Amino acid sequence: MYNTITSLDEFNTVKNNYSGVLYYFSTISCSVGEALEPKVKRLIKEEFSKIKFYFVDIYLTPDVAAINSVFVEPTILVFLRERKRLEKVELLVFQICINLYKEFIKLYIDKVIFLL
Repeated sequence: MYNTITSLDEFNTVKNNYSGVLYYFSTISCSVGEALEPKVKRLIKEEFSKIKFYFVDIYLTPDVAAINSVFVEPTILVFLRERKRLEKVELLVFQICINLYKEFIKLYIDKVIFLL
């Protein structure tokens, strides 16, 4: 199981108590979010273990989503208190983007093959 944010107060408390937090905004009904989430969690665990992972359901906590300008699911926000870790977060975001791109291409190719 993972940590879930249930209120704006909890969101702010977590952000202020950890030097690195990744918030994964999605819903339980988002198939893309459900497919991507385990990959992001695995990447965090294996490559960026000092960053904490938190799930934010945008339907259950719309105030948290709105205050962070999150209107699309899934959305990933990373908060850092130390500037020197920025390079690692940029690498994390890059790796997530590469993984998304690979998944998209695979899905697209499967659909093209299916249509033919």
